[in-house]
Parts: sequence; C-alpha cells; structure tokens
Amino acid sequence: MNYKLFITTFFIIVCGNFITAQTNSININALLNDNKKELKIEQKIVFHNSSDTILNRIFLHNWANSFSNNETPLAKRFIEDYRSDFYFSKQKNKGFSKINQITVNDSFTTYKIVKNHPDIIEIKLSQPLNPNDHITISAVYTVKVPSASFTGFGKTKTGYHLRYWYLTPAVYKNEWQLMSNLNMDDLYANIADFTIQINTPKKYYLESNLYKYVTEENNTKHFYLLGKKQKDIIIDLDTLKKYKSFKTKNIEIKTDFFDTKIDYQKTTEIIKKEVDFIQDYLGRYPYKQLFIDRNSVEKNLLHNIYSLPKWLKPFPENFRWEMSFFKAMLIKYIDDALLVNKRTDYWLNDGILTFLMIEYVNKYYPDLTILGKYSNYWPIKGYTIAKLKQNDKYPFVYLFSSRNFYDQSLTTPADSLSNFNRKIVSKYKAGLGFKYLQDYIGEDALKKTFKSFYYKNKLKLTDSKQFLNTLNKNTDKNLTWFKTNYIDTNKKLDYKITKITRNKDSIEVTIKNKKKTIAPIGLYGVKDKKIKFKKWIDRIDSTKTIKIPRGDFDRVAINYERLYPEYNLLNNYKKIDNKLINKPLQLRLYKDIQDPYYSQVFYKPVVGYNLYDGIILGVNFNNQPILARNFKYSITPNYSFKSKQVTGSYLFTYNQYINSNIYKIDYSIGGNYYHYAPNLGYTSFIPSVTIEFNRKSLRDLDKKYLTSRLVFINKEVNDSVTATDHDKYNILNFRYTYSNPGVIRGLKYAINTEFGNSFTKFSTDIRYLKRITPNKRFSIRLFGGFFINNKSKSNYFSFGLNRGSDYLFEQNLFGRSENSGLFSQQYVIADGGFKSNFKNSFANETILSVNTSIGIWKWVEFYNDGAMLKNHNENPHFFYENGIRLNFIPQAFEFYLPIYTNNGFEFNNNYFSKIKFIITTDVGRIYNYIRRGLF
Repeated sequence: MNYKLFITTFFIIVCGNFITAQTNSININALLNDNKKELKIEQKIVFHNSSDTILNRIFLHNWANSFSNNETPLAKRFIEDYRSDFYFSKQKNKGFSKINQITVNDSFTTYKIVKNHPDIIEIKLSQPLNPNDHITISAVYTVKVPSASFTGFGKTKTGYHLRYWYLTPAVYKNEWQLMSNLNMDDLYANIADFTIQINTPKKYYLESNLYKYVTEENNTKHFYLLGKKQKDIIIDLDTLKKYKSFKTKNIEIKTDFFDTKIDYQKTTEIIKKEVDFIQDYLGRYPYKQLFIDRNSVEKNLLHNIYSLPKWLKPFPENFRWEMSFFKAMLIKYIDDALLVNKRTDYWLNDGILTFLMIEYVNKYYPDLTILGKYSNYWPIKGYTIAKLKQNDKYPFVYLFSSRNFYDQSLTTPADSLSNFNRKIVSKYKAGLGFKYLQDYIGEDALKKTFKSFYYKNKLKLTDSKQFLNTLNKNTDKNLTWFKTNYIDTNKKLDYKITKITRNKDSIEVTIKNKKKTIAPIGLYGVKDKKIKFKKWIDRIDSTKTIKIPRGDFDRVAINYERLYPEYNLLNNYKKIDNKLINKPLQLRLYKDIQDPYYSQVFYKPVVGYNLYDGIILGVNFNNQPILARNFKYSITPNYSFKSKQVTGSYLFTYNQYINSNIYKIDYSIGGNYYHYAPNLGYTSFIPSVTIEFNRKSLRDLDKKYLTSRLVFINKEVNDSVTATDHDKYNILNFRYTYSNPGVIRGLKYAINTEFGNSFTKFSTDIRYLKRITPNKRFSIRLFGGFFINNKSKSNYFSFGLNRGSDYLFEQNLFGRSENSGLFSQQYVIADGGFKSNFKNSFANETILSVNTSIGIWKWVEFYNDGAMLKNHNENPHFFYENGIRLNFIPQAFEFYLPIYTNNGFEFNNNYFSKIKFIITTDVGRIYNYIRRGLF
C-alpha cells in the first residue's frame, strides 16, 4: 500500500475529524542532522483567538533558545540554584534556536525577541485578529539540541530526549501569559492538534505521547506522529529500545521507568491498582495512552530526602518503585488534563497530587512507618520518630521549614520559591490543606468537588479560583478562611489550651489563638492515646472558652490527629486533673521528634581535644528536637583528662522571628571554661544580641547580620605573675556581616568595632571570590584596621600579621598559646591573614593587608600576600609572602606551603615547621558549604 495513503487512512481512523473548531493546530516537519545535533524544522501553526479581546500581536515561546548563552533567564537560574555546569560548559554543548523566517497568512512579517527573554518571540500583526478568528503562522528555523545534562532533556549518550523543542503559542488569558524557561518544566500552553514528521538516521527508535507510524527509506527513518488536543510533546529518540507498554482497562501506559526486578505481570497489576485509584477520585484520563519518561520522573530527587538508604531495604517489596511510579503517573494525569498556569497557580495541581498520595498510602499502607521494619528494632523502637507513619512525613517536613520561617505562601510565584519549597514544602502544604478540608467538610464533599471540577475543566484553561467556586458549591460551611488564611499567606496556625475547668457534668476548655490566624480547629478528648470525643471549633480570634460534656477521657487536645500543620504542638495538650506536673520528664539519646506528652531533654556524648586539656569527654544536654524551637539551651559539662579538671560550656538562646525587614533576633547568653595554656584556664561570659535581616527572597543567597555582644574574659595566671589588663577584661563588640557565597562570584565583608578598657579599634574584612573554570578560582581578601585610641602597654590587643592573640576566644584553636611546634602551625584567617611568621608582626596603630589566591589545577592554588603595619612612633613596615595552597575544602581542610617571603626562599631543613594547615571539627561549616542553594 502507498505509505501516504496508509498514513492518511490511519489518521482518519485514529483521530476522526482532526480539525476541531477553536483548537489550535501545529504541523511540524523536522530533519535531524545527527552530526551537528541539529533539527531543521518547518512549522505551521493555526492560532485561534478564543478570547474576547482583539489581538494586535502574537507571542511564541521558543524555549529551545534558552540554552543559547550565559545571560538567558535559564542560565541565570542555574547560577541561583548554585549550579555552574552550564556556565562553564563549552558552546558545543549549549543549544540555540535560529529563526530563518516567519510568515503570517503566507506574508512575511516583522518579529522581535522580547527584551531580556531570548526564548520568547513577539510577532506584530499587520491586521488585528478578532475574537473567534484565526491566523496561520509559518516558521522555518534550526534547533541546536543542548546536552541533556543540564535539564534532563536534550542530547543523551545514546540519543535525544526532547521537550519544549518547538515553537509554542503563548496563552492569552486576560493578558499574555509569558514565561521564560527556568528548568521547572511548567510551560503554560493550550491544547492543539499535532501532526509531526521527523526524519532521522535509521539507527534511531522513537517513542512519544502521540500516535506513531514509521517508514524506512535507504538509511533514513520517517516517523509520522499525530495527536488530537495534546500539549507538551515529549519525544525520545534513542538507539536503544527502552520503553514498555502496560495495558489497563482504559489506558495504555508507555514508560521506561520500570523496575527490572519486578516481573511484567506484577508491574501491570500495580499500575492497574494505581489507575483505578486515581480514576475513583478524578475520573477518566482524557487520552488512551499515558506517556511517562524516566527523565521527567527523576529530575526532582529531593522528594526522597526523608527516606532511608535503598540498600537497607526497610520497606515492603516493590514499595519504593510503586510510590515513585504512582507519583509520576499522578503528575502526568493531572497536568495533562488540567491546563493551569503552574508558574502562578501551581498549588492546585500540587495539592491534588500530594493529597492523593496521602490517601493512597492510607488505603494500602496505613501502618507503614517512615523507618519501615527498623521501627521495631531496638533501640530505635523506643523513639517517637519510630512511631511516625509514612504520611506523618508531610506535616513534619512542612513544619521543618515553617518553624524556621522558610516557608512561603502558596500564591508566591513558583519562580520565587526556594528550591526546597518548590520541590517539597509547598506541595506538602497544599496537600495537607486538602486533608484539612476533607475532615472539616467531609470526605464525600471533597471527593465530589475533585470529580466535578476535573470533569468540567478537563482539557480547558482553568485555575484555582474555579476550583474554589466548585468547592463552595459542595458544602454549606464558610471556607473563606481556607483561601485567605491558608493559601494566601505563610502566617502560622498556633492554638494553645490555657485552662481547663471541671464542672459536675461538663468541662470548660479555654483556647488561645497565639498567632491570630483564624481557622477551624479540632478539639479532642483522649484516653490512652485513643480518641473518645471530637468537635470542630470555628472562629477563635483571640481567646475562647468551650464547654464540652464530661466523658471517658482524661486529656483534652487540639489537633490530635495533626490534620493541619500547626506551628507548635507542645501546647496542644492538657490533663483534665490539672496536676502541677502536666508532662513527665523524658531523656532521649541524641535527637527525636518532639513528643507533646513529655518534657524532653536530649543528651549526647561529646569528644574534644586541645593541647592543654588533652582528650575531653563530656555530655551535652539540650532541649533541641529535630524541629527547631524558639527557646534553646545547651549545657555541656566535660572532664579533661590532661588538666584533670571539669570544663565545659553553656548557651541559652531565644529566637524572636519578626515579619518585617528583620528576619529574626537572637538573644543569647553563653560562656565556657577551658585551658588556654598549661595549667591555666579561662572563663568567658558572653551576652549577645544578633539581628538577622531578611533576604529579598528565599532564592537569594545573601545574608546580613548585626551582632552586638559584651565579652567578659577572666584568665588564670601563675601565682608568681601579676595580672595585667590582658588577663581580666571586658570588650563591647559590634559587628556587621554581609555574605553572598555565589557559585561563580562570592562576596563577604565584615565591619567590626571594639571598645575595651584600654583601647577602641575599628576594622573591616572584605573577601571576593571568582571562579575562572570549574576547577580554578581567584580569591582576594582585603583587611584594614586602625586604633581610635590605644593605651594598652602590650601587643595583646594589637592587630596581628597572622592570627593574632585571639583575645575574644572565638577561634577554634588546638593550641592557642603555642609559638612553636605542630599546633603553632594551625592557621586561622584573621587580621593580616599571613601564613608565615615574622618578627615584629603586630601593629598597635594601623594595618593594611591583601591576601590573594589563584587556582592552578583543581585544588592546587598559588597564594600571594602583602601587608603594611604601622606602630606608634615608627615608620611603616612592609611584608610579603607567596606559596602553594592545597584547598581541599575551603576553610575546613587546607594546607599552605610557603615559597618566598621577606626572608627569602623558605626551603631549608626546617621547612616542615613552616607549613600551615586548616583543619576544622565544625561539622556545621561543612554542612552549610554543601547545602547552599537548597533553602
């Protein structure tokens, strides 16, 4: 049979009447040039004006061009996400879209690239496009396919995985809905009828979410694809056959995301179960084939941040794959049918997704804990975290962000969300919101809303406002609070039981709204952790007393089932008998989830070392569960084996979060006692206040702090020595710190003032870093300081050419009083920042220094320093040095090997003693280095 006749017959049989009124159509003829990794494309778009507005211009999304250079919104987004791979990639691995010509109704037209958005094209129409009319836009262009390593889509090792590779008409809804590619896979597009022909070398197989027919001619394959009322066409061209089909009653699932350890029959059974579950809540999928590609599934791996390592095998057989595939299917099922602008109105789709995942686990795995089988192992089983069910992770992870005030409202544009919120927290909050509604208005009302909304809006442009209208029609309860006090804000819910009054046949419960966010709350009567009574309470704006009947319960609780995320659960419980000790004490090794039934104290062993105390063993006691608390204490008594004395430290902190230009204020009192020299100890007492200012957005990496502290130091001295002004002193210190550790360019500076009994000084420390290549960087540090007055008779408070005397005791030094030996070689970046030792290396008047370092190969760098020191009644002294820096982990694990200084070449028999090192025991510093770009 003639293949053109066959294709025509095929199209008619499969799709019936192809051209549908008011539905856009897209026809693409593409040729793959495998050598150049380019697609030569001829495209025709029939665009219908389905709005009520006369249009004088049309916009096309050209996301293939978002890979063209390092100045596109996508490139800048990678930098914001702390990724440098695209920035430093070779041009051959980037991509572009080169437009050769564009015509409208067969006439050449003018078009331009939208300013600052090289992946959006504006076409000015010579004739206005009236409502219900249509035009035909034709384009001839070339797409250079980028490496798939950047977004998961592009040129792979064995082929091409294509998404957003063709011109797509923008949506006009009240106004043009324009968006650049930000690697969020959220292009807002209307449905269209597609006909696509792609010609490729013979070695390739093609899979997509369209109907397919293929012919071969010489060394070329001709793929013909067709789809009706489709969007977001994903095409996989590969030399390997990777996809399998799994058929259910109504849908064929085509995917390369399957577990080879699960046989075909079992996989099909699992998929059928999942499809039936989704259809029970939403209805039928609008297409006969559902396409799920592995790259789309695995792009956002942070959803497993709470899971145990796979090799431990904590969960039932097939559970991990089942849940991963269920989530992938839900995303496609919802996003393909509900045409929502996910850049501005993402919470609806995300909420349905998370809610259905919660319900699926409730139905099939209700008793499965987050630790799986290990919840029953000693000693884990005694911990509260071992009792958490799989679905408890949703409020827990949300509260992890909320308690630190890192959460954002669900109406925050998606491109302004932090990565952690976009990928996890906001999805969880949206899903928990539906869980909240389910219990408040009833399961049937919510389920009816899902089905009705899905049925009426399937394959139509829609939004969350229409969903809320449908929701209100299915309940007689006032749900205004859900939009204004839950969706639109990041204000917290926090209710507290303040008082219980027992009467003969009733109980009066007084509830206080601590955060003034009004929403319904559940009030429970509980006995032996079983619910005996439940009642929903509406509109508590400040304080309200509720009268409930006496019953078979001994404890009253708010939000006992944790149906909605609440800021603080510890104040939600109260015993009816009003005993003085409402919660017994509970000791926990290391950390645990907070348990509202107990007053918890956590403890952990502490091991430390310094030259004068020797090995330090102790126990740290604190009140810090896994979720942050506002008031924190940490008390660490130690025993030091070398000094044979009790040492230790303490710190009490209260965090006050403020909704303004200030993020939070930390009030703290701390101190410690250790040894600073053989048999000589020191005591510190440091009250302080730190103001942390708000970032412009949570996507910004910059942080600003203002710290004021009063440092009291009392040092022991030998009996034969008279105490001086540097043995017992107090210093008032103000420090402003700015930090922006960008992945390409980083800037940090500090402005510091100190007021002591015998001096007043000012200094500034400025550090700049620029990455030249992925493995090479240039850094420069400028330090300057001067004394406003200085009556000190020693150099103890003077500026040092290297680490100085550390009279504030803030440097983590193993041997702070050592002038020779290994411990004197520990390096800390302070004052002049020099690595080598010199005579007369203190300044009691002025210091200026510059420290530079430039990458040579990977972690090998060349450092070069210069400084000027000025003392009273002396001429300035100048110093310089250079050498090799082995920078394995910045400011955590480094070595400095000097080459040349004022003293000449440093190579001699004592060279080893001149090497300086940085080794930190501060795990938090390493963690912060790794986590950048997450929050």
